[in-house]
Amino acid sequence: MKLSTLSILLGTAYALICVCGLIAGRRFTPWLRKFHRNVPFGVVLMLLGTGWFEYNLAGDTISDFKDWKPLLQILFAAAGLGSCFFLQDYLSIRGLAVVMLMIGFVMLETQRWHESPWKNVITTWAYVMIVMAMWFVVSPWRARDWVGWHLASESRLRTGLFLRAAFGVFVAVLGLTLLK
Repeated sequence: MKLSTLSILLGTAYALICVCGLIAGRRFTPWLRKFHRNVPFGVVLMLLGTGWFEYNLAGDTISDFKDWKPLLQILFAAAGLGSCFFLQDYLSIRGLAVVMLMIGFVMLETQRWHESPWKNVITTWAYVMIVMAMWFVVSPWRARDWVGWHLASESRLRTGLFLRAAFGVFVAVLGLTLLK
């Protein structure tokens, strides 16, 4: 995938999610407030992240762990599936974190050989996402608190969503113009 295409897709998706939150307003807040305890959504996110990781691992050609690859695939699949049954507390946040890690991986792999200095916007976004994902996995209650802070007032939520939507539009415009 080209960096311009990835930028357009990610920027547009990010902006649309934020715009939907702005439009939904008060209906969006209760869902977001309960997200960290949403087990069915967590199972979907965890299985999506685990499957995506397994796909990446299966296609990996690093010879350093070639002999260990089958065992690693079994262990990672068991960890992903097992977390759906035995780690249901904050499962949606952990599943979201795994998906965020996979998106960050794609962003970094795609931007690697692009020559424009504007690729650093994507690189920075990827690393921020990866650090947040690791932070959410280690202490998922902090994600709940972070969401709670954003939901403390409607103006704070609307301002955050507007700024994030603007960033998404900015990334999509980069993909349409400078990252070609």
